Order: sequence, then structure tokens, then C-alpha cells
Amino acid sequence: MTTNPQIEQLRHLRQQALRGGGEDRIARQHAAGKLTARERLNFMLDKGSFRELDMFVTHRSHDFGLEKQRYMGDGVVTGYGTIDGRPVYVFSQDFTVFGGSLSETHAEKIVKIMELAMKNGAPVIGLNDSGGARIQEGVVSLGGYADVFLLNTLASGVIPQISLVMGPCAGGAVYSPAITDFIIMVQDTSFMFVTGPDVVKAVTHEEVSFEELGGALTHAAKSGVAHFVAENEEHALFLAQKLLSFLPQNNQEDPPFIATSDDPLRMDEALDNIVPQNPNKAYDMKDIIRHIVDDGDFMEVHQNYAMNIIVGFARLGGHTVGIVAQQPTVLAGVLDIDSSTKGARFVRFCDCFSIPIVTLVDVPGFMPGTAQEHGGIIRNGAKLLYAYCEATVPKVTVITRKAYGGAYDVMSSKHIRGDVNLAWPTAEIAVMGPEGAINILYRRELAAADNPEQLRSQLVQEYREKFANPYVAAARGFIDDVIEPRETRPYLINALEMLQNKRDTNPPKKHGNMPL
Repeated sequence: MTTNPQIEQLRHLRQQALRGGGEDRIARQHAAGKLTARERLNFMLDKGSFRELDMFVTHRSHDFGLEKQRYMGDGVVTGYGTIDGRPVYVFSQDFTVFGGSLSETHAEKIVKIMELAMKNGAPVIGLNDSGGARIQEGVVSLGGYADVFLLNTLASGVIPQISLVMGPCAGGAVYSPAITDFIIMVQDTSFMFVTGPDVVKAVTHEEVSFEELGGALTHAAKSGVAHFVAENEEHALFLAQKLLSFLPQNNQEDPPFIATSDDPLRMDEALDNIVPQNPNKAYDMKDIIRHIVDDGDFMEVHQNYAMNIIVGFARLGGHTVGIVAQQPTVLAGVLDIDSSTKGARFVRFCDCFSIPIVTLVDVPGFMPGTAQEHGGIIRNGAKLLYAYCEATVPKVTVITRKAYGGAYDVMSSKHIRGDVNLAWPTAEIAVMGPEGAINILYRRELAAADNPEQLRSQLVQEYREKFANPYVAAARGFIDDVIEPRETRPYLINALEMLQNKRDTNPPKKHGNMPL
């Protein structure tokens, strides 16, 4: 049987497109420990679900000899598929074609995918592996980046956007991932920077390596740009899959329900003794989280950045929740500039996508010192306050130990529309800690005392008994209930079930003016 020549031509063109920049460049990609653009998509998406769009697109440039180099797809693979049966839209930059550089048509392909995603209410996942703007196309390439930035901004809060940085991401290219909700980087093989080491050396005379300037660990621990660090590309793609399992398709849908065999009425006696009797002794808040959530499964976000606050996703009774919690083992869980900003962005993401927020509080206050004051702790601390005040999703708070000063207010207190506010018997709710309060209230008495240390110890004990407990706040209704620690899981699940039809609104406005 003779095959139609037109079908033969189609098959030939498809095979040509699938080869990207050619076998030699694919081999170099593999030698660098990296998958190709299509291999990444095939690994991440459900088997056989990917449908490619714009496979036959080529660039339109005629300068610098580009008219002699035309590759179908023009350096980016775009389309749609499913992850766990749920639709997603994807683009994957192909480093084997012009180093994945962005051209006019390359940008148009990405914009088309993002527009489809917004119209159909499904997440966008971008796999970035690019040398930046295609220099030969000049301002047309820069315009393409701006077109992508605009779509990122318009899609923000409408559909989840996840960026995987699988190789270099430099210059203007970094701002598209920066606008998206989550960035996943790969250890040793992915980099992000506005200007590379050579430019840095020329301008500032600093000698710096790619890894130190913009590697995964740098952005995960120092700048906070990266939310997750993967050990390799397969791990990065797995993290994207897992992250999506907690998220809704769009801002009009609820997050997916995943049934669990973990008893919603389960009580955990280990929680009763997890907070030390000594108020100055640390404990690991992650232990509390794992005891409370379904099957101990907690996906931490920004694990290596501003570690005095913990944020991440878990499930309670099968439903997704966002968790914000102090970490007493790091800086005693104090709120500083970085932790406030980290917490604020996470709270705002949860509010965008109807994810209830569970807040676990053990906060001694805001970080003192000239470095914090001059760095803007007032402005940055206000970001977290603003985010909690603005959020209309269900908000349930548990104070495990300290809740001092303005930090008590900020951490989803009843006064800023916390829906259900609980405390353990170990909770201490006060303007400040007993020692500081006594030094102010009894300054003269201590100065005149024959044995000031003995008097101070006595006064601290009296203050602790009278004020450093949850019952004064509970008497005023600021705390809805004081519970045994072991009861926390069933209380939280019950509270969230009660709040599942919550409706709350903010005054009509174009948007607020967050203290950025």
C-alpha cells in the first residue's frame, strides 16, 4: 500500500522537529546531566497525555545569518497534558536550539499557552533552560519577554504558576519565574542571576562563581528566590507533581480532596509533653506539625530560607491546608525581616486559591537591633500583618507557647479576623515576657532592694502565674478554647469543617496598597 506523499512529508517534518537542535547537541545536553525539553515533559506528565502545539513554528529573523538556521519549534516545546488526570499547560525551553534563547516566535508560543491556561482555568508549568534573549533579534526579543511578564502578572492569583529552572536563567529571563508562585531549582545544574559572573567582575571587580552568585543553594538559603531545591532533574519534576496535588486548578475551584486512612479523631499523647516546662528551652515545631497532619505528610516551602518561620502544605481530614508556624529552634522563632516576608507571601498565595490557613504560634516578638530597624522591620513586619488581615479564607490558630507583644496580634489573632483561636495550657499571652515586664514595672523597687535577684525571681513567678497563661485572653473571648495538646488534630479538623462554607469580604476597591 502506497503512503500518501503529503502524510510522508508530515511524518518527516515531525521527526525533524523532535530532533531539536540535532543529535550532537542532545548528546551534549545529556553529558551535562540534563534531560531534553521533551524528555522532561514526558517524565512529568501522565504517560501519553502530552499534546504539543506549534511544533512547526520557526523564527522570522533574517539578520546575522539566522535565515540559514531554522529549527522547528524555535527553542521551546509547548502544549498541554495531565498530571494525576488533571489538566495542565506547559512550556519547556529547548537548550539544544539556539541555547533555548527567547525570540519573537518563542515568546508567542509561551503567551499562547498561558492565554489558553487562563481561559480554561488550569495551572501553567514552565521549564526554564535558556541563555536569555536572542541577541540577533534585538528589541523584538525584549518585547517578547515583556509579553510573557504581562501574562504572568495577569495570571497571578487566577491560576497556579510553577517555574522549574533546569539550566541557566539569566538577565530579563529571571523575572518571569520571579512573578510565578513557586520556583524549583536543581542543585549544581541550574542558575539564576540578573548579570553573570563576568559582568559582575567587570563592574564591581568581584570574583564570584556561577554557583555562589546564582546557584540553587544560594537562592534557597540566602536570597529566598527558590522555594525548593531538587537533587536532580527527576526530583525537580517529582516536586512539581507533588506540589500540584495540594493546589486547586484555579481560583474558582477548591483544592483536591484526597481521602486518608488517618483517623480524624486521632489524639496524640506525645503532644502533651512536647513543649518543655522551661519557657526558654527550644523544641522542634515540625514535630508538632507531623503529629497533627494526615499521615505526617508535610510539604515544606522555603525550607532553607528564614528558618525561624515554617510554611508549607499538608492535609487535615483529606483537605489541603497551608501551615504557618514559628520554629523555636531557630532564633527562638522571632519574627524578622525575612521571615515576615516569607510568611506574608505564603499567606497571600493560600488566600488567592481558597486554601485554609492553620497558624501555630510560639513567637517572642519582633527581632530587635539596628540592622533590623534600618533594614525595614517595620515595613516588612507589616507585610505579614497586612496579609493576615486581608485573607478571607478560613483561619485557625493554635498558640502553643509564647505570643508576645505585636507579634501576638500579627499571627492570625482574633483581632485580625482569625476564625477559631485555640491555645494550649502552656500558652503565654502578654505584652512581653515576664523578665522584661518586671524590669519595667518594678524598676524602682528592684533598684532599692537589698537582694534584687531574689525579688526579681519572686516577681517574675507572680507575673507568670497571673499573666503568662492563656486564661486572661480566654476570659475576654480572644481565645475560643484552651485545649489539651493531644486534642489538636480533631479540634482543627472539626473547626475547618465548620468553616468550609465561610464567606467574608473586603471593602470594594481596585486593590490595596500593601507596604512593599
